[in-house]
Amino acid sequence: MATHVRAEAPPARPAWRSRLYRFDLKASPYAFIAPFFLCFAAFGLFPLIWTGWLSLHYVDLLKPDVMEWRGFGNYTRLWSNDQFWTALRNTFTIGVISTVPQLLMALGLAHLLNFRMRGRGFFRVAILAPYATSIAAATLVFVQLFNPDYGFVNWMLDAVGIHPNWYADTWPSQIAISTIVTWRWTGYNALIYLAAMQAVPKDLYEAASLDGANRWQQFVRITIPSIRPTIMFTIIVSTIGATQLFGEPMLFGGGVGVSGGSAHQFQTLSLYLYELGWPSRQLGRASAVAWTMLLLLLLIGLAQYLITRYRKRHELGG
Repeated sequence: MATHVRAEAPPARPAWRSRLYRFDLKASPYAFIAPFFLCFAAFGLFPLIWTGWLSLHYVDLLKPDVMEWRGFGNYTRLWSNDQFWTALRNTFTIGVISTVPQLLMALGLAHLLNFRMRGRGFFRVAILAPYATSIAAATLVFVQLFNPDYGFVNWMLDAVGIHPNWYADTWPSQIAISTIVTWRWTGYNALIYLAAMQAVPKDLYEAASLDGANRWQQFVRITIPSIRPTIMFTIIVSTIGATQLFGEPMLFGGGVGVSGGSAHQFQTLSLYLYELGWPSRQLGRASAVAWTMLLLLLLIGLAQYLITRYRKRHELGG
């Protein structure tokens, strides 16, 4: 005769333990990401809001607790300030003549390193060496190279009858600073492009080779369209870096680095902000420059987004 044994039900979990389990299940993800948001709020969001509040006041660096309401007076004063427009123009020109050659050379280097060649691993590490070099060390070397009295660059240009003054003249000084920026960041961008190129399917290149396309045609017709999002990313990052350019022109100018030369010929917006905030002790005006730089970056980002969106719609026939 078979006997039926009833399985005993597991003991009921206490109500408080069930609630604690559900709370832990829902709250754990937020607890894991909370440190980032706390750090961002403390070191990113709060300084941003406080700087915006300071930009509406007159504040002396030595008396930061005494604020005099100015409203948008600091911004309107920038609009009529010739030095601000000079710094804005210098930031734009240095950004263009450093970003465009930098990204073009990075594309070329990445394309070469994407093919099989001897010592490819060594060259990939070597092109990143300038990025690992400190700004002070790199600028010190280029200051010696561009020295108007005994610099190697002037020694070479003297052979063809060219005698630029890399410190007193506007375009030579900006070209010299752009050379430092290009030297430091070309290898970094080349590695980014190289990583994107290695993700392009090899079948596309094999099919193009069978159709008789040479390397240049493959580069233009396959590589560039395939890594276009990466190119747009580097353009945006380089634009942000050019807008915030500070270390290279300051160290290059030496004693007049803060003012960007005797006639502000290579003073950028970051240097102008520093000059207002520290030597001139006008934190309110410096904060207005900082927010103006932020608004410029937002406008540039919006323009690039609209251009990218228009191109995609055009390619899809929309």
